[in-house]
Amino acid sequence: MTSNGMRRLFWAAMVSLALSAGGLAQAQQPQPQPSSPAQTQNLPQTPAAPAPEAPAVSADTKAARAKLDGYKADLDQKELALRGRAQSDADLQVLRQQIEPIIANIRAVIDEQAPKLEASRERLNQLGPKPKEGQPEESPDVARDRSEREAAVAELDETQRLGRALLVQAEQLNTQIGDLRRSGFTRALFEQTDSVFSPGLWLAVIQAIPRELRAQQITFTDTLGQVQRNSSLGVLLILGLAIGAAVALYAGRRSIAPRLVRRDPAISDPARRSRLLAALAVLLLGAVPAMAGSWIVWIAFDSADIFPPRLERVVAALLRGLAFIAFVRALADAILAPDRSPWRLVSISNASATRIMSFSITLATVMVVGKVLDAFNQAIAAVLPITVMTRALFALASGLIFAELLRRFAARANQDEACLGPYVPPEVDIGGPVRTVGWLAVAIVVGSVIGGYVALASFMVDQVVWISILIALLVLAIALADEFIGNSLRGPSRIATTLQANTGLRRRSLEQIGVLASGAARLCLIIMAILLVLAPWGIESTDLMGSLRAIFFGFSVGDVTISISSILIAAALFAAGFTVTRIIQRWLDNTFLPATDLDAGLRNSIRTAAGYVGIITAGMIAFTYLGLSLERVTIVAGALSVGIGFGLQSIVNNFISGLILLWERPIRVGDLVVVGDGEGYVRRINVRSTEIQTFDRSTLIVPNSNLISGIVRNRVRNDRVGRVLVSVPVPRATDPDQVAEIMRRAALAHREIMSEPTPRVLFKKATENTIDFDLVCFVDDIDSAGRVSSDLYFEIFRELRKLTAPPEPAASSSPPEEPEEKASKPVDEDEGLTLLKDKSPA
Repeated sequence: MTSNGMRRLFWAAMVSLALSAGGLAQAQQPQPQPSSPAQTQNLPQTPAAPAPEAPAVSADTKAARAKLDGYKADLDQKELALRGRAQSDADLQVLRQQIEPIIANIRAVIDEQAPKLEASRERLNQLGPKPKEGQPEESPDVARDRSEREAAVAELDETQRLGRALLVQAEQLNTQIGDLRRSGFTRALFEQTDSVFSPGLWLAVIQAIPRELRAQQITFTDTLGQVQRNSSLGVLLILGLAIGAAVALYAGRRSIAPRLVRRDPAISDPARRSRLLAALAVLLLGAVPAMAGSWIVWIAFDSADIFPPRLERVVAALLRGLAFIAFVRALADAILAPDRSPWRLVSISNASATRIMSFSITLATVMVVGKVLDAFNQAIAAVLPITVMTRALFALASGLIFAELLRRFAARANQDEACLGPYVPPEVDIGGPVRTVGWLAVAIVVGSVIGGYVALASFMVDQVVWISILIALLVLAIALADEFIGNSLRGPSRIATTLQANTGLRRRSLEQIGVLASGAARLCLIIMAILLVLAPWGIESTDLMGSLRAIFFGFSVGDVTISISSILIAAALFAAGFTVTRIIQRWLDNTFLPATDLDAGLRNSIRTAAGYVGIITAGMIAFTYLGLSLERVTIVAGALSVGIGFGLQSIVNNFISGLILLWERPIRVGDLVVVGDGEGYVRRINVRSTEIQTFDRSTLIVPNSNLISGIVRNRVRNDRVGRVLVSVPVPRATDPDQVAEIMRRAALAHREIMSEPTPRVLFKKATENTIDFDLVCFVDDIDSAGRVSSDLYFEIFRELRKLTAPPEPAASSSPPEEPEEKASKPVDEDEGLTLLKDKSPA
């Protein structure tokens, strides 16, 4: 028998001996004697309370804890793996992909147990606090119920604590893996080797050339032998068909695409949608066939197994490179459209577009050749100096090509600016900041190659090309989103007309929805592009998405949990309550209250009260969803009341008055108001004050409390109809009817004066020397009242001048009696006035 078995027998004997000793001691104790019947009758008969039994753990809690135990075991195993040997980047990536589902499952368990715990606590709170010493004890049923509820709360709370502890452990492991990956990436990126100008590196390369030639010969011999062993008529036929299909796809995209996508250079100004559709078609027809051809050839070679596995990476790199070159060419052709400037998506010249496209294809070709040679070096297990030299030379070549492109644009800009006459800004090909960033990238690449940081130089070249491709795709995607999302809902388009007819939305609302949808699409595209840019730098999308998820669904600051999702949902609840309140108010105004015999004042009071009740209810619902109970709101209100009592009355008064102004809108932005001695247009309603711009272009700042408690004259409260008053004094001897007719004709002849209400001329008063008239008329926009008043004054005084003009002097050849006759004619003006009145409209 083993030592463990002997130990178990010993402890079992000791336990049985202890139990038997306890039973014997209990048997030897004196038993209590029963009392006499009289004593029994005198004692109060109180039933003995049964001892509460500890409730068993529920099945749901057992299942949840079993899940958490499984997650804990898995996390402990992964933590031990991280503490052991150094993991590669691929292994760390696999571990991270395994931890992410565990984190999601732990959160699901916590979220599942949270409402149960809250409900158990609420049921326990319904029993109230336990009775203290000196207070009457609880009944047995209440004590038993309290014990069960306390056990349920403790059980669920313990499960929640275990889940939170496991969640912290999983998140820490996830963070640790991310830190290890970033540190490994940084270490590999900034690993220094010999400089490309180092004689030692060149000497090592020269010494390694014979070995590499032998390795290439061995590789070639092995490949030839495997080709001879695995080649058959069927295999060769499949390979031939695959290569033929790939060649047909590569060649066909150059001849078929121009026929399918017609970008006619004769069209001087094609529609934006036509340009975008043509660009998208050029990109797809130029890139997809090439990718499909490379994929077909790769599937055929992989299935035939005629190359050794180490050379299959070379074939894969070559096929990917060909597809990459085709994609770069198609993307440049789609956006730049060389020799077809009307179809170009960016504003550059034909020469610049051709130059950018040629340099892009050249740079892509150099990169592909470098990647293929790098894969070949790995296949033949080339020595480190040759690998370093290959990467350094191709990184340097790529940097110099990019530098030459920047130099060409700089020379072109200088040539355009070196001209006589006034400076005319040239057409911008590559902006100044872009050129600056480009030269900085070139300097980093060249400096890294010279300093021996070949990995950094290769990485920078790859990132420059990758970011350039992402920017080009982002420009195309944003343009497509704006055109097909925003512009589809703008104007008399077919989609907008259909939605307007089926949903009843206004055209203005559809345009706003289109703008919001287009902005949301832009934001999503930009975030996606940023994630793709940061991915090669060791910053994964899971890190950023985890941070965004924490911000949106809630993060804790101390004991306070801030959640944008809760805020948005609460705002949506308040908006829904506000909408329902407005619908009820409209129903009261249009349907219910007109059917009653209530007066207008009481109707307005009922409508206003319904609005206040609805808004307060919506606010309470929103606050409750946010977790702000009425007790907390009361505490905040009490603190504010203390502050108000210490001298904030004026500020709070203006604040509340501003809310009233924004709510009731007695004055609005753009209204023409008169406040005291000031008159002007309301430009802005702030929380504390309102800005009014007067006619002399100065700003009048009025506290909001003055606008609420004072007298304010709003000239455009209900509409923008304005009253024009023209006061005209004339000599007392002037015929009033004739003056009234002149003023009435001037008003009726002006095209901006409204016909309803009709202009009226009022005889205001008569003094010793003058009689005064007022012309009252209306214009549809009060902004034109001053100009119309000026026009009326000009016209009226022009006619009055003709009326009171002295008679013309008589000619010398006239007979002597003619002046008397002509002099007597102006005196008899009533006859002419009567005829004029008969001809004029009433």
